[in-house]
Amino acid sequence: MKAKTLRPTKVNVVTLGCSKNVVDSEVLMAQLRANHIAVDHEAKGSDHNVVVINTCGFIENAKQESIDTILAYAEAKDKGLVEKVYVTGCLSQRYAPELKDGIPQVDAWFGTRDLPKLLKTLNADYKHELVGERLLTTPGHFAYFKVSEGCDRKCSFCAIPLMRGGHISVPMEDLVKQAGKLAANGTKELILIAQDLTYYGLDLYGKRNLAELLARLSDVDGIDWIRLHYAFPSGFPMEVLDVMRDRPNICKYLDMPLQHGSTNMLKRMRRGITQEKTEALVAAVRDKVPGIAIRTTLIAGFPGETQADHEDSLRWIERMRFDRLGCFTYSHEEDTHAFTMEDDVPAEVKQQRASEVMELQGGISFELNQAKVGKVFKVLVDKAEGGRYYARTEHDSPEVDNDVLIPISAGHLRIGDFADVRITEAREHELDAVPV
Repeated sequence: MKAKTLRPTKVNVVTLGCSKNVVDSEVLMAQLRANHIAVDHEAKGSDHNVVVINTCGFIENAKQESIDTILAYAEAKDKGLVEKVYVTGCLSQRYAPELKDGIPQVDAWFGTRDLPKLLKTLNADYKHELVGERLLTTPGHFAYFKVSEGCDRKCSFCAIPLMRGGHISVPMEDLVKQAGKLAANGTKELILIAQDLTYYGLDLYGKRNLAELLARLSDVDGIDWIRLHYAFPSGFPMEVLDVMRDRPNICKYLDMPLQHGSTNMLKRMRRGITQEKTEALVAAVRDKVPGIAIRTTLIAGFPGETQADHEDSLRWIERMRFDRLGCFTYSHEEDTHAFTMEDDVPAEVKQQRASEVMELQGGISFELNQAKVGKVFKVLVDKAEGGRYYARTEHDSPEVDNDVLIPISAGHLRIGDFADVRITEAREHELDAVPV
């Protein structure tokens, strides 16, 4: 029989998936630290005896990555490299019953709202007074900022409500308090995230209250940038744009996943909007907030998508000229409405269509970036690497958008500080610059 360890608990938290999972991991780590339990995020060393894997279950590729990671730590447990393996997050919420038998090395499975249970298993108390406290895994000058959990939308392709539950807004007072704590610790940029930002407040205040939330966060001392991610287009609260236009510390940036350009596909996706209404919305956004950068996400190969739908969407992309665009191939997710449809677009056709979308957008991005050469922008410096600083304009979110590259030899800049730079050269997704 294996002797019981006398080693103190040291936890390694591994995060997969989206920025909302990042926030969940950061909250877990703060709770563990408050309970005097040593914790690290994605540590490479081998001195951690407990691993917590925060999984993603959104689409097939993400699910496979999560399963591969669990299997890797299951093997590490078999070799005696770790003692306990716990799994939480979206994949666990949705598939734990099916996975338990196949991966018996996992000691316990937890859902997306099981933080108190997970802490109890780790011999830690859930400390209510720490609500909103986090150990940031991002560079300290920016933080993802989750304003609500879950989603009430009925998009036919999406399994998120199955994993995250219905929409629950975080009270405004709590969010303002959280923002103040982050600012006091040096955070300058808040990246607002939710399954759907535009639903914020409906459950608490009886109305969409994102505009008021933005105004109150904008008043927090020390917050220089506020960025909006994941806004749903149907029923978009236009008063948000007035606040964005009038408040200098709210970035002229909007991440609004539109999913497709064809009205036929939008109807099948249950998006509650048409191509014409989408175009009118984007025009209104650009009219109300001059200079705004709009980022969107599209799906290629949804059930029933014809070549004509795809070409319609390509023409729409050409007209819209989005500043940022990502495209993913459709993933057939069980228990969604779309799962009742035949997944009739072959995988190679899905990939070909996604590639054509990204090739078209690449040309648009290149042209838009070329127009920036010679102009001066305020940037936030994220890191120094390979003889260059990596920075971002207000039109760029971390990880997914343009990098502004500045030679370290051009002058000393501090990580986490703002600087004015002149763009000297432009490519599809990168800008070269020098300090002004």
